Amino acid sequence: MSNNKGFDPEEIKKVKQQMAETKKPFVVIDSEDNSDEFMNFQFIGMYEGKETIYDAALYTLRLHHSSEVYELAEHRAAQRFPEYHKIAYQEDENGDFEPLGDLEEEIGLFMAEVMEELEEEEAVKVQEHVDMDANQDFGIGLDIGLNIEKVTEEVMARFIDDFNEDNLDLDDTMYSFQTESDD
Repeated sequence: MSNNKGFDPEEIKKVKQQMAETKKPFVVIDSEDNSDEFMNFQFIGMYEGKETIYDAALYTLRLHHSSEVYELAEHRAAQRFPEYHKIAYQEDENGDFEPLGDLEEEIGLFMAEVMEELEEEEAVKVQEHVDMDANQDFGIGLDIGLNIEKVTEEVMARFIDDFNEDNLDLDDTMYSFQTESDD
């Protein structure tokens, strides 16, 4: 941890200054991944008796479930189609997506069917969790899945309070979600 800049008092001071400027107990990390369902942020807390910066990724269980379903569908596509590689959408000069090739189209349809089947069978279940990674270059990583509708500033602040006060009460219920159709 001596090499980890997340324990450096100067780095901690910078994060505290940013929090003071915004009057929030966290600093949002600019990322195109940030949304109503996912937020990357930093906050200050204690780790093994030392003040540190926590680098947190907080997301909804619905998003976590969707990711797990997609990964499983990708795995099955790779088994079914030996020539499978992640589908890469190409843009033309106007910024429009170019049509997929026949094989990519077939793989995409196969994956959509697998995902629908997995959801209908409730084959994938997820639960609230906080996974900690102390082996990072900067601070302590937290991977947080909560059963919430969306990630808000209030949710992040409540999580930080509960985490720092050692008051986290995670729901151990296993959840499965269905994709909402636009019918």
